[in-house]
Amino acid sequence: MNNNRRILLKGTLAAGAAGMAISAGLLTPKAVMAAWPKAAFEAKDVDSALKAALGSASASDSSKIKLKAPDIAENGAVVPITVTSSISGTESISILVPKNGMPMTANFNLGANTEGYISTRIKMGKTSDVVVVVKAGGKLFSTKKQVKVTIGGCGG
Repeated sequence: MNNNRRILLKGTLAAGAAGMAISAGLLTPKAVMAAWPKAAFEAKDVDSALKAALGSASASDSSKIKLKAPDIAENGAVVPITVTSSISGTESISILVPKNGMPMTANFNLGANTEGYISTRIKMGKTSDVVVVVKAGGKLFSTKKQVKVTIGGCGG
């Protein structure tokens, strides 16, 4: 019972110290968050988004990227996407929806020995291609699939 009290006191003191550091401006949420390509997510077209996130907009088609997405999405607010890259040395996987107001939907940077696989849900405003761009060995590879949206998810 005495041990539980010590754990509670330690936790309370740690939370209090963190709260004081945040309120004093020593620890800000922006400082502890991972870096992200802000310009890529604010870009209005696919080429600008790719240049901001990956440094180039020229990607060659690849059959080594498998994109699993529904042919028809009943609700554009929740469209399940699965991407598998069998390209060796996959560094990042980006998902773009050209007809969204801001096409860059997701950008995943992968570790050196990470499997080239992601599964997520994206928002789509209307029927569009879903474009996946994989960066591997400093080169860009892509594939795409059209998804028909019956109910808009981005305010539509």
